[in-house]
Amino acid sequence: MERRKELLKIVKKSGENAAVLTPLVDDVVFIEARLAELKQLPFIRIDQENPQRQQVTPAAKQYKELLQQYTNLIKVLMIGTGDAGDVETSPLRLWAQKNLETRGSL
Repeated sequence: MERRKELLKIVKKSGENAAVLTPLVDDVVFIEARLAELKQLPFIRIDQENPQRQQVTPAAKQYKELLQQYTNLIKVLMIGTGDAGDVETSPLRLWAQKNLETRGSL
């Protein structure tokens, strides 16, 4: 539950984006818990008769899928809260900011 509070604290600092980002926090916490559970399971099944024959387990497949979802959610939260320092501002966003500033001064 502390992780949820930590993320909500960060999201609330984002101001206008907080309403959109808040529901994502529960998804992040859920996926983090599920990833921790999956880490406890074996990811590779080895054939006892032929050890060179190996097979990926369903846990490994789930882990891979959840990790991708988790990564995407974290990126969305970082961009939404303004913490994504290495993300270049798109030309469209620059244009919109410029025009909104101009309209605000009228």
